[in-house]
Amino acid sequence: MSVLTVKELTHGFGDRAIFEDVSFRLLKGEHVGLIGANGEGKSTFMNIITGSLMPDEGTVEWSNRVRVGYLDQHAKLIPGQTIREVLRSAFAYLYAMEEEIIAIGDAMADADEKQMERFMEEMGTLQDLLDHNGFYTIESTIEEVAAGLGLRDLGLEHHVEELSGGQRTKVLMAKLLLEKPDILLLDEPTNYLDEEHIRWLTEYLQNYENAFILISHDLPFLDRVINVIYHVEERTLTRYVGNYQEFEALRDARLRQVEAAYARQQKEIARLEEFVARNKARVATANMAKSRQKKLDKMDRIELTKEKPKPVFEFMPGKTTGKLIFETKGLVIGYDHPLTRPLDLYVERGQRIALTGANGLGKTTLLKSLMGLIEPLEGSVELGEHQQLGYFEQEQEVKDHRTCLEDYWALFPGNNQFEVRSALAKCGLTTSQIESQVKVLSGGEKAKLRLAKLMNQPTNILLLDEPTNHLDPDAKEELAKALAQYKGTLILVCHEPEFYRKVVQEVWSCEDWTLKVY
Repeated sequence: MSVLTVKELTHGFGDRAIFEDVSFRLLKGEHVGLIGANGEGKSTFMNIITGSLMPDEGTVEWSNRVRVGYLDQHAKLIPGQTIREVLRSAFAYLYAMEEEIIAIGDAMADADEKQMERFMEEMGTLQDLLDHNGFYTIESTIEEVAAGLGLRDLGLEHHVEELSGGQRTKVLMAKLLLEKPDILLLDEPTNYLDEEHIRWLTEYLQNYENAFILISHDLPFLDRVINVIYHVEERTLTRYVGNYQEFEALRDARLRQVEAAYARQQKEIARLEEFVARNKARVATANMAKSRQKKLDKMDRIELTKEKPKPVFEFMPGKTTGKLIFETKGLVIGYDHPLTRPLDLYVERGQRIALTGANGLGKTTLLKSLMGLIEPLEGSVELGEHQQLGYFEQEQEVKDHRTCLEDYWALFPGNNQFEVRSALAKCGLTTSQIESQVKVLSGGEKAKLRLAKLMNQPTNILLLDEPTNHLDPDAKEELAKALAQYKGTLILVCHEPEFYRKVVQEVWSCEDWTLKVY
């Protein structure tokens, strides 16, 4: 049974086509991975099926009475609410039923026998619904999901306006999972989760009885939870049954078949064209030549998938630093309240460190404190000599209407247009993406723009805060190569062990020295 059917979908932005005559179906209970390179249109597809974006052509049909839950990272949280209150709101319909039962109970005081019979029947129906939907275990269910996503450590009485971006996303995800919609739509759900909570979400989705559509570039996670893949490429969607590893094998086999068919067809085309060229001018064979030409004209020509531009990352080296990079003495970081015990940290030239741990423990705050962007609550930070810092922020919004080209050029005004376009293309951005406004780029395209700006400035110290978020597998692989070859000092915040183990020599767990926030 199909719960979602998309027919003949066509959509684009300006002269940039995203989808052409695309069809899609989601069957009951399917766990779908929506995959493809950055900028192919995965998030656009999600926006279309949720109704937040109207397609240029085509139809989107949901089954009747299907409840759809979408992890929208731009959803608003009401200031003044606690995390617990937000999570309880997932059960608003059950609390409404409880209120209805109370109102019926009050009305019974003045009811006659006939009304009493009707009230008892209504109350029984509502009570059965409350029992069936776990109303009396709401608090334990909230505690379970909150613990799984790391919110219980944060403290469920914490006010939402005090949350970081990653913590806020966790609250939205927890609320969504508690709502148990018929269809889950998840766009990069692991971006703000640490390893422990990714394991919990993996098990949760493996056991999820309803259908979901998942966008993720975290391939080990994706591989464990999906059973169907839709591959977004060249403005089309191709369906494969199986997990990611099975998809790769099936796609490779399909590509080999297409390449073999293409080679056979090209040979046939060459033979026919050669016959037409030799015989069209001769009276005796002109009709045969016309017949061959008609066959050529009617031929449904096979096209090979165009090779996507693969990014090539290479960080410009700076001069050599002194031996000391950072030394902290009694450093306590935070904003309104401390996040750490006093820290005595020492980093010297050439160290390569990954900072790990749950969101909200102070990893980003530590990086900003080391750079002097945030004043420490206590203690001091000593910096070494000859430092050329390069910093990759987790998120960085461009609020005006600048194009990708203009945004990069503003930082490198001495470059000519050819140099600017070449630098952006080297990071895997196409001409269309380079000329698009930054605000309409996908998360992965924005990350490539920021990496282009970072790697073309001389640095001897790199501080990278979740650089793999939104990047497709090819880009991650190239970034890992570039960081492995980087000769300077590296401090990396990352939740993907498959990535950071390739590029660092030490792992510092922030759990060891960070205070829990309650």
